Amino acid sequence: MTGQLRLREDGTFKIVQFTDLHWQNGEKDDMATRQLMVRTLQTERPDLVVLTGDLIFGSRCKNPGESLRQAVRPAEEAGIPWAAVFGNHDDEGALNRAELMNVLREHPHCLSEPGPADIGGVGNFAAAIADAGGRTAYALFFLDSGGYSQVPSIEGYDWIRSGQIEWYARQSRAMAETNGGRPVPSLLFFHIPLPEYEQVWRTRTCYGHRHEKPASPKVNSGLFAAMLETGGALGTFCGHDHTNDYWGELAGIRLCYGRATGYQAYGRKRYPRGARVIVLKQGEKSFRTWVRLADGRAIHRPRKHRPCLWP
Repeated sequence: MTGQLRLREDGTFKIVQFTDLHWQNGEKDDMATRQLMVRTLQTERPDLVVLTGDLIFGSRCKNPGESLRQAVRPAEEAGIPWAAVFGNHDDEGALNRAELMNVLREHPHCLSEPGPADIGGVGNFAAAIADAGGRTAYALFFLDSGGYSQVPSIEGYDWIRSGQIEWYARQSRAMAETNGGRPVPSLLFFHIPLPEYEQVWRTRTCYGHRHEKPASPKVNSGLFAAMLETGGALGTFCGHDHTNDYWGELAGIRLCYGRATGYQAYGRKRYPRGARVIVLKQGEKSFRTWVRLADGRAIHRPRKHRPCLWP
């Protein structure tokens, strides 16, 4: 487990989530993405940056490795620890996920790890946030949600596999054992939204925008159930759907979208790019979150959506 992260002296820890950069070749729109990232990091001054997939648009990159280096450069140049998971577009070019991970790990501030070789995907790993005494205050889990379904009879996107879920559950239980039997509060980051993102929108009060139906996998592989059973999970954070940024709480777990960051990606008029900010505070089994937009404005009070429950 990566353990380079610590709470601030006031007991807080701030994360900035960028998602769906869709970086290509350092083109004009990529420079706009860079400017957004640099401005956000200067404003928020986070303790960690998390990139939740589709860092590059692999099939449109002349040199995917160099494009990936350019995409993560704002975080690296800022000297802030950062971590990334892959999306469905990252490895569509000349480099596969393992090769892209090698590029990420060239950077001294990168926390990402390839993860166990005997479970699905590349980049499944956990990171600890320590308190002043060196004890684990929070845990962060990073999961590879894959690309596209490998089952011919099932269309659409891939799903987090059973081996990954079992690995997550083992890690969570092991942390609880060293925490006096109490689950460690945790956050999970991946690219493709779980099927429960649709459920929470339809059945609970949510906050933020939903301009497209969640493009979740057609298979529900059970990660949400594992989070409930192991305990400790405070929230999940994904990307993938560029015009959604809502969050809602289901069974005590907050399911959150990031805010699409990249200008090469599809978007929507009058729906500016941005980033999500997450703040943890020692002793609290919750977190604060808001959206920081490209022009510097912050959305602290997102629009409220109440579900329409049909008989």
